[in-house]
Amino acid sequence: MPKLPLDIKELTVGQLAERSGVAVSALHFYEAKGLIRSRRTAGNQRRYPRETLRRVAVIRVAQRVGIPLRVVAEALDTLPEGRTPTMEDWARLSTEWRAELDARIDQLTRLRDRLSDCIGCGCLSLDRCVLRNFDDRLGDAGPGPRRLLSRRVAHEDPFTSS
Repeated sequence: MPKLPLDIKELTVGQLAERSGVAVSALHFYEAKGLIRSRRTAGNQRRYPRETLRRVAVIRVAQRVGIPLRVVAEALDTLPEGRTPTMEDWARLSTEWRAELDARIDQLTRLRDRLSDCIGCGCLSLDRCVLRNFDDRLGDAGPGPRRLLSRRVAHEDPFTSS
């Protein structure tokens, strides 16, 4: 797409999609979720303020690092009058998400490090698999894959338990 002239203050959904790299259907979804806004022309066509490009960029970056859209929407709702995030806004929002991202990084790092000699299911390495739940001890901690999807307890490393 050729660069949009700076004097264009509103974009069609097609222009926004092409310039942002986001599918039209995704833009409609973002709009339905209240993440972006448009106005309708007399012919009922959507028109987006040019600054929506920045808002879509923030949404995409947040999604890329695993921030749920619900959390993104809550963060964008903190902006006065629904305006587009400034550099200061982005610094604040990204700082608020840092703890969650750090926890995800820790979880993924532990998962990666613990699966190095396992094919994933444990059937060929059950006697030495670090993901083994001997005597279903983790069942007492609650449902689901406790080792892979929970935060590490500071005083206990479940990967060393037999």
